[in-house]
Amino acid sequence: MTCFGSLRLAPLIAVLAASMATSTVVAQEPTLGERLPVRRVVLENGLRLMVLPRPGAPTVAFVVRYSVGGVHEYLGTTGVAHLLEHMLFKGTTSIGTTDVEAELPLFERTDMTHDTLLSARARGDTTEVARLRDRISALEDTARQYVVPNEFDRILTRAGAQGLNATTTSEATIYFVELPSNRTELWFVLEADRMARPVFREFYSERDVVTEERRMRVDTNPGGLLYEQHLAVAFTMHPYGVPVVGYMSDLETLSRRDVASYFRRFYAPNNAVVTIVGDVDPDQVVAWADRYMSPIPRGEEPPPVLAVEPPQRGERRVEVVWDAEPALRIGWHVPSSLSGEAPALAMASALLTGGRTSRLYRRLILEDRLATAVVSSLGPGDRFPQLFQIDVTPRAPHAAAEVEAAVYEEIDRLASEGPDETELGRVRNQIEAGNVRRLQSNMGLAVQLAESEALHDDWRETFRSAARLRAVTAENVRAVLGRYLVQENRTVATLHRRAGRG
Repeated sequence: MTCFGSLRLAPLIAVLAASMATSTVVAQEPTLGERLPVRRVVLENGLRLMVLPRPGAPTVAFVVRYSVGGVHEYLGTTGVAHLLEHMLFKGTTSIGTTDVEAELPLFERTDMTHDTLLSARARGDTTEVARLRDRISALEDTARQYVVPNEFDRILTRAGAQGLNATTTSEATIYFVELPSNRTELWFVLEADRMARPVFREFYSERDVVTEERRMRVDTNPGGLLYEQHLAVAFTMHPYGVPVVGYMSDLETLSRRDVASYFRRFYAPNNAVVTIVGDVDPDQVVAWADRYMSPIPRGEEPPPVLAVEPPQRGERRVEVVWDAEPALRIGWHVPSSLSGEAPALAMASALLTGGRTSRLYRRLILEDRLATAVVSSLGPGDRFPQLFQIDVTPRAPHAAAEVEAAVYEEIDRLASEGPDETELGRVRNQIEAGNVRRLQSNMGLAVQLAESEALHDDWRETFRSAARLRAVTAENVRAVLGRYLVQENRTVATLHRRAGRG
C-alpha cells in the first residue's frame, strides 16, 4: 500500500480548484477535456459512478475514492483511516479464508485479550502487558491456519492487474488498479465484496506493520519528523496539523472493533466515487454497477470538520535536532484550493520553483549555489485553508539561516515587481503541455475525474481550472504574495545537527 498522503496523481486538482475572484475569465468554448464522453450515474444508495470509454488498448483503470481521511479523525483514533487502507486488502468473508466461521470466534477472543492488555497498560503492569501481547500473537497464529494470504492481490494479479495499490490523505482514501478490459466484471465482483463484507483478519500483526511504517517514515526519519513538526506548529486547531499516519500512542491502542466500526459508519457507497476509464462499454459497466453495488446500504456522512484555524499573529519557529544534513521548511497560511485565489497562489508557486528557470531555482541552486533542491506546494489538503509551503535542502557549508534569507529576498522581489510576461508565458506553456499529457493516461484521468467529482460535484471542473490558471495576471500574483507570504503569517521549521557536531 502506498504511504499515507504520498500519492499525487492529479496535482492540478489540488491547486486549480475553483473560480477566481481576482481576475475575470472570459466565457469560452468547452475545453477538450470537458468534451470527453464521460457518463455519470448516481445509484440509489448514493454511489457516484463515472465511466469514460477509450477504445484502443484493451485495458481499464479503476479508482474508488472514499471521502474519508485524516481530518475526520479525533485524538485517540488518529491513523484509523490509514490503518483501514491496509486492512481492506486482507480479504472478505469469502476471499482470504478457508473457514470464516472458525476465524470469527478467535477474533473475539483476541479482541477481549487486547482489552485486558489496555487495562494492564493503564495500571503500568509491564509484566502483564508482555504476557498478554504474547497471548494475542498466539491467538493470531491460531487464526492464521484459516488464512489464505494475499488472496485478493493474487486473484487480481492472475487476471493481469497492474499497479494495485491505495493511498490515504488528509481528506480521502483511494484504491486503484488497472486490468485488462475483459476482467471488468471481476473487478466489480471483488470491489463490491470488499465494500460490503470485509474481514479484518491478522489485525494486530498488521497494526504492527503500520506502527513500523510510522517509525520508519517519521520517528527515525529526519525529513518525516521535520514535516510532522512543521504542520503541528503551523496548525494549532485544525486537524491538518495531525499526521495522517496517526500518533504512535493511538496506533498502539486501536482495536479491531474501533476500525470495524469506523468502516461500517463511513466507508459506504454514499461517500464513494468510482471512476472507470478505458476500453469498456458504458451500458455494460452501469449494469454491473447496478447489479453488484446497488444492494450495498448507505452509511453515515463523515463527521463535519468544524475546527477553524485562528489567524496567525506572529512568526512561529520550530527546530528539529538530528545527526543529519540540514533542511528548511517554510509555510504561510493561505486559503483553500476551493477559493478564488487558488489559481494565483498556484501561479506564484510555479514562478518560484517550477523548473530550472524559476526564481528560487535560479537563485539558490544555479547562481548562489546555496541549496541542492527547492520545491514548493500547497497543502496538506484541499478543502480547508492550507499552507503555501517551500522546502529547501541547503548546500554545505551554507546554513539554513542564509538560505532562508535568500528565499525571502526572492519572494519580496516577486511581490514588489511582479512577474514579467516571459515568466507568465513559460508557466502558461507548461499548462498547455500538461493539458495534453493529462489526457494520455487512463489512470491519470480516472484519478482526476474522481477528485474533481468529490471536491466539486462536477467532473468537468478539473479541466476548467487550467483556463483559470492561464488567466492569472502579474497583479494577481503580487496581490496574493503581499497578502499572505508575510512574516507574521509564516511558520519556519529547521533541521540541524546538535551544536558541536560537524
